[in-house]
Formats: sequence, structure tokens, C-alpha cells
Amino acid sequence: MDANAIQAFLTIVDQGSFSEAAEVLHLTQPAISKRLAALENQLGVRLIDRRQREIRLTDAGKRLLPHARRILDEIHNARMAVSPEAAEIAGELPIIASHHIGLHHLPRWLRQLRKCYPDVSLSPQFLESDAAYGQMLKRHAELGFVTLSDSMAPGFQIHAQWQDPMAFVCGPDHPLAEQPRPRLEHLAAHPALLPDTNTATYRVVSRLFLEANLHLSLMMPTNYLETIKMMTNVGLGWSVLPVSMVDDNLRILEVGHPVSRVLGAIGLEGRSLSAAARALLDIVRQEEGL
Repeated sequence: MDANAIQAFLTIVDQGSFSEAAEVLHLTQPAISKRLAALENQLGVRLIDRRQREIRLTDAGKRLLPHARRILDEIHNARMAVSPEAAEIAGELPIIASHHIGLHHLPRWLRQLRKCYPDVSLSPQFLESDAAYGQMLKRHAELGFVTLSDSMAPGFQIHAQWQDPMAFVCGPDHPLAEQPRPRLEHLAAHPALLPDTNTATYRVVSRLFLEANLHLSLMMPTNYLETIKMMTNVGLGWSVLPVSMVDDNLRILEVGHPVSRVLGAIGLEGRSLSAAARALLDIVRQEEGL
């Protein structure tokens, strides 16, 4: 099977359209259609149903998809193994980072990266952690820096991980700020400002309330922790935020239930990292005390 044809197939699937795939690969639309047709002719099956307005994989296309990604991974690994340039800590390094990591961790790493390896050009995307997993599976970045989840799909390799301790907090004018030793039942009487229900933070907090047989009243969920911090500060509710974000504008609520989440650097199993990616990982481990 021709690698260019496989790449065309995967790009059509990932972009969801022939025209956008052609733009990504710097081809004309007839050229990318020709590559897909050549692959289908070689395999003797239809891979994409063209009768629909949107891109839909046939059963054969669905079965081919994971194999196609592994084939391109092996081609990538072979190039990394034999190319003299693969050992150079230089070139473009695409990464994905959650918004929180991008604001509170990435700047320290980047200062060190630019100081030690000025020939590396970082190309970051900032996404919610759940979205980052999907983009990593599509090979849109070498490394992802995310909140690790127990529901993480197979196929990822964790290169580094560290605890991110969190605290129950409220604004200085919130009624809970007057409670010397607030308990979960006190918090249950007020709205909570938390990330969306599919996040690791929400699952940890909701489990505490569920085990205590208490109702968790969620108000205006948002995954932007800076927004949650602002809303908590003005007294709209209580929240759970990373300790690193807590300042004098917030009051820590000592509820007796320590909460933490795990942040980490992920890659894809079976896909070799570039020298630049390995260098960044070394910096991350050093900066995070791993």
C-alpha cells in the first residue's frame, strides 16, 4: 500500500471533507480523490461512502483505520531511526496543552526550552483535556499535556505525571467564609462552580458528595478555571481549584477532604518521539521535580 494514499485516506477522515484534506496536504481535490481511489482499488473495497453529504466510513474503512495509523507510525519510526537529522534538537515541535497547563506550567518550560534549545520551534494548541486526547489520536501533536483521566482510551503512553493538589475555596464575602470548620453538608446548601461533568475534577468532587448522600448543586459549569476563579471571587458560589491558583482574593475551606488531580505528559504507544520532544520532556521533569 502506498504511504501517500494511506495519508490521504486518514486526512480525509480526520478533516471530515475532501476539500479540507486537500488543503492540509497541499493538493488539489481531484488529486486527493485519486489517491483514495487508488487505495480502494488496491484493497478491492470502498473505504468512504461518497453518497452522503458528510464523510462516512464504510465497515471496511472502519476496520482499516487503526491499521492505517499504525502503518504511518512505523514509517515515521523508520525515518526517525535512519535519518541523521533525527538526533538534532531542532525543528518544529507540535504539542497540545490544556488551558490550565498552558497558563500555569508551560511558560516555565518554554523559557528553559528557548534558553537551551533555540533551534526548536514550538507549535502549541490549547484545548480542553478531553479534546486533546482526540487530537492526539489523530497524530496532530507529538506530546499532550493534560489532566490524566481514568477513562483515558488505550493507546496512550504516559511519559511524565505529577500531582496537582486542589482546595475547596470561596470568595471573602461568601457565607461559607464565616464558617470556621465547614463540612460538606454546609457546602451542599450553596451553588458549586465546577468544571463540566465529564472532567476529572468534577468526578472527584461529585464522588465525595455521592458517598456522603448529599446533593451537589452545580451552577453554570465551565472548563475555564480562570473564569471559575473570578466567579468564585465575587461570591457566586464555592469551588475547587488548584492550590497554585489560590491567592488572597479567595478563602480556603478546610472541609477535611483532600482533593487532588493528576497532570501529565502523554504520547502515543508505538510512535517514536523526536529529539526535540524528548528534550522538552526532560525540562518538564526537571521543572516539576520528577
